[in-house]
Amino acid sequence: MESELEQIREQQRASWNKFSPGWKKWDDLMMDFLRPMGNEIIQSLQLKETDHVLDIAAGTGEPGLTIAALVGKGKVVITDLSEDMLEIAKENARHRTINNIETLACDVCELPFPDDTFDAISCRFGFMFFPDMLLAAKEMARVLKPGGRIATSVWNVPEKNFWVTAIMSTINRNMELPLPPPGSPGMFRCAQDHFIADLFTQTGLKNVTQKEVLSQLKTQTTEVYWTMMTEVAAPFVAALSKADDATKEKIKTEVFQAVKDKFPDGNVHIDASAFVISGEK
Repeated sequence: MESELEQIREQQRASWNKFSPGWKKWDDLMMDFLRPMGNEIIQSLQLKETDHVLDIAAGTGEPGLTIAALVGKGKVVITDLSEDMLEIAKENARHRTINNIETLACDVCELPFPDDTFDAISCRFGFMFFPDMLLAAKEMARVLKPGGRIATSVWNVPEKNFWVTAIMSTINRNMELPLPPPGSPGMFRCAQDHFIADLFTQTGLKNVTQKEVLSQLKTQTTEVYWTMMTEVAAPFVAALSKADDATKEKIKTEVFQAVKDKFPDGNVHIDASAFVISGEK
């Protein structure tokens, strides 16, 4: 089982490294899209200026960089599996003259920190991809100080996230892809109501709360939506790579039509829904 988890981790590391140029290219648009969830995470953490904070699965640096600006006398350790994504995070920090951070490529299931190290832990859209979510939650709790807080976000059900399903459902309709094993890492793996809240409780965290947070992906045009999603979303790229040219073009045409039907005025602002869950050690 351990070798299987290690294999998943290595595949994920390679995938995030591969797609890091796309994330850099679309960083402003994606960070605008994800900001409401990050802001709710930050509010849930009840930060103090001197806090020592861990941001897990931070990708290009958020919400860790925003947190660092708030804990001016503290420090934020920004972590991710992907070294290439963390290079973008460091570049973003330099652009914003944020100096109280350090970056570290590491696995959430084996955090290289002593017990009771951090005052707060943030993790925006990481849990869905962790090979062992319970072990990840236990590791977070282990390195959190007593009285410290953890906050995370995960995507709500597919029906509330057309920004994913517009492409995903079209691919599934046109291609016979093998179904992943139940519980495999994926976008909606944690979408069940109170799934992560129950996991936090199981880990021993107290005062666990869950809140729905809404956002919009403001691509403006269908062309921008399609281009961005096929440059940052590894599952879509992997699926489309298995299709012949005619099938790819059919999928693209159907996605464009689905988006046009939903936004006939051509102004593409796609609603999204997530849960933000927090708990205290």
